[in-house]
Amino acid sequence: MASLARPAADAKKVTTLPLQRPSGRRDVLMRAVDLLITLPLLVFLSPALVAVGVLIRLNSPGPALFLQARNGRHGRKFMVFKFRTMTAEASRDRFIQATRSDPRVTRFGAFLRRTSIDELPQLLNVLTGDMSLVGPRPHPVDLDDHFAPQIPGYEGRFLVRPGITGLAQVRGHRGVTETVEAMTLRIQSDREYVRRASPILNIFILIQTIFVVLRQKNAC
Repeated sequence: MASLARPAADAKKVTTLPLQRPSGRRDVLMRAVDLLITLPLLVFLSPALVAVGVLIRLNSPGPALFLQARNGRHGRKFMVFKFRTMTAEASRDRFIQATRSDPRVTRFGAFLRRTSIDELPQLLNVLTGDMSLVGPRPHPVDLDDHFAPQIPGYEGRFLVRPGITGLAQVRGHRGVTETVEAMTLRIQSDREYVRRASPILNIFILIQTIFVVLRQKNAC
């Protein structure tokens, strides 16, 4: 049985043993699971997604979707889709991590962040193959550029597709990550995921994600 138990915390180092991407067979199986879940989910959610987009436009001038460059598998950049949660002006500014009670976040945007609804457009990224339902969360490029030189083994997270949710997130390493110590804990879980990646582990993480979202822990 897959275990999501949190390992003993050591924010000072990341195990840097060489990692390998999942075998071709496992990769194909995980991609099949992604599509089997994502396609019907998008059909089912499409009316709600349209409604959310309309409410964003009514709540704050500007586009409903926010696009931002992220580093994907093998470091290849792609544009991630999210519902816009900040003012249109703030969304165009240089990247600065959002914090709790961030004045740039709109009232409706705060609700979308608390419930993680803002992440749902990434189902489109899963369809295109840029992302998976489960994997290391794709960071803004500036965040990767800042932390990668400071954390050995950081690049191991790029051996698999980034995910809408991941092992680090269900362990509580989500939201604002301002320090090297906090990011190191996230990278530990990301690298562990790369070592253990499988369709069964992905399903366990998806189930656990539901409870994490309901608790709204570390959301901002």
